[in-house]
Amino acid sequence: QAQVVESGGGLVQPGGSLRLVCAASGSIFGFATMAWYRQAPGNQRELVAAIQRGGASNYLDSVKGRFTISRDNAKNTVYLQMNSLKPEDTAVYYCNTLSNYYSWGQGVQVTVSS
Repeated sequence: QAQVVESGGGLVQPGGSLRLVCAASGSIFGFATMAWYRQAPGNQRELVAAIQRGGASNYLDSVKGRFTISRDNAKNTVYLQMNSLKPEDTAVYYCNTLSNYYSWGQGVQVTVSS
């Protein structure tokens, strides 16, 4: 079964950084636009960043200039480098294709708090 496994979350102070990692299975990875999503308590899941197989990317306005999405097609892995974190970035972060091909993983908790 095609699946993704996210890692790298944690507790960080405002202004800090974290790097999330998503390892995906299946040959579809190399062809798919991959994305990071997040869901805060009481909110719907939202798209944070997406990256096409060739590397073109786009971002949620509130994270532009702070987050960077990247991918390694040889390793079936996608990354999210998060800098200058804010308390409002607190959420569970998930990865999937833009079309939600994979079964949703457990996600990783990111908590930004002093």
